[in-house]
Amino acid sequence: LDEKASRTEEWVAKNQKVLLGIVGAIAIGTLGYLLFNRFVVEPKEEKAANEIFQAQQYFQQAVDATEKNDSLYNLALKGGEGKLGFLGVAEQYEGTAAGNLANYHAGMAYLNLGDFKNAITYLEKFKSDDAILKPIALGAIGDALSETNKVDDAIAHYKKAAEASENDFTTPRYLLKAAQLYLTAGKKAEAHALFVEIKEKYETSKEGMNIDAFIAMTE
Repeated sequence: LDEKASRTEEWVAKNQKVLLGIVGAIAIGTLGYLLFNRFVVEPKEEKAANEIFQAQQYFQQAVDATEKNDSLYNLALKGGEGKLGFLGVAEQYEGTAAGNLANYHAGMAYLNLGDFKNAITYLEKFKSDDAILKPIALGAIGDALSETNKVDDAIAHYKKAAEASENDFTTPRYLLKAAQLYLTAGKKAEAHALFVEIKEKYETSKEGMNIDAFIAMTE
């Protein structure tokens, strides 16, 4: 043991400069990372959050409106009152949380405007593991694909949305949408399987309330 310890000490002594260099590089790298986050990332995140706020207000007003309001969705996308819209925030603040969220909102705004190509483009850029937003984004892509008669792709996205986060809100919602598209496409067996799944697992959900009628249609 003494001999091994002596050899280790000898090796450390010979390579002391190299070891100190490695330790120094790690320390500098760590300090650089902390400084970058403190003086670059955090201020950028704060600016992005301030910029997106007005666009979110326009978007919420459009959603809450009793009648479809394209002008509010367009303001949400392009900006107003000296603030960027979702498109500007997504571009200028790419890599921030607000920039990512801007992709989601831009996609949803385009979906409501009937611009399904851009809706898909922006919703596909949105990345999240949120239990609600992730399935809704996938489901919204399914909606856009369904509107452009891409039935198989729409069904695939509805099923992805249903599986993205198993819960009583989004899962039965997108299982039902997938099943209804199957039914429209004349695929009764596939529709029946999803209707039964809703009944067995999500009977107390909104979608499960009238599920027996759908099951009867496919038997």
